[in-house]
Amino acid sequence: MSHIPVFGLGTFRLQGQVVIDSVRNALELGYRTIDTAQIYGNEAEVGQAVAESGIPRSELFVTTKIWTANYGKAQLIPSLRESLDKLRSDYVDLTLIHWPAPGNGVELGEYMQALAEAKALGLTRQIGISNFNIALTRQAIAAVGQGEIATNQIELSPYLQNRQLTAFLQAQGIAVTSYMTLAYGKVLQDPVLAGIAAKHHATVAQVALAWALQLGYAVIPSSTRRENLASNLRARELKLDAEDMALIATLERNGREVNPEGLAPVWD
Repeated sequence: MSHIPVFGLGTFRLQGQVVIDSVRNALELGYRTIDTAQIYGNEAEVGQAVAESGIPRSELFVTTKIWTANYGKAQLIPSLRESLDKLRSDYVDLTLIHWPAPGNGVELGEYMQALAEAKALGLTRQIGISNFNIALTRQAIAAVGQGEIATNQIELSPYLQNRQLTAFLQAQGIAVTSYMTLAYGKVLQDPVLAGIAAKHHATVAQVALAWALQLGYAVIPSSTRRENLASNLRARELKLDAEDMALIATLERNGREVNPEGLAPVWD
């Protein structure tokens, strides 16, 4: 059975000193899970911040994602070793295939088996996928075996609730990791969420994150501001009631923010 921590720090779009400061602040505040990716171009900075924190590696959970250029059998493991060098670690806790990239010339079975081999070599403790639809998730399970895929990391927010896909993943015992849970900040202006936040003396961001956590999803919000990092973490203590959850369910509008051509699948 996979174990995915439910609350972590995302580092998408954070570069240079900005990402070093974000990771350092997060670790000081008690975060222990950090999500990066080869394409983010910040693995070395994440590795530096982790090394300088003095926190034992065994207490941290680090995720990275293989970029499409490295999906071939000959590229995947060497690229992961490069990521480990940058991260200053012998292993990552979780490695994901970043996008299914159906047209990029590498078969799904090839990259999933290369990923499984990386796990067998001890380069990664767990393996998973990101941005996969139901059909492709089925193929990934077939390629590496039932119970091997720890998570599918997907865009998910009150405006994009992805109920079909999440129900399928939960039925398969695959953890759902939600990214862009705040829809690039768009949900922060939502009057329904603002009403729920006022009722609980919470922030709208906390409400959106608590909603995802209560549905059993893991979340990886990012922030460059220490006070927001601290505030986001407090979403873990916020308990929404059935009425709150029902109200948030009505906000679904298929509001997808990220849909890169050539990388994304046909969404469910």
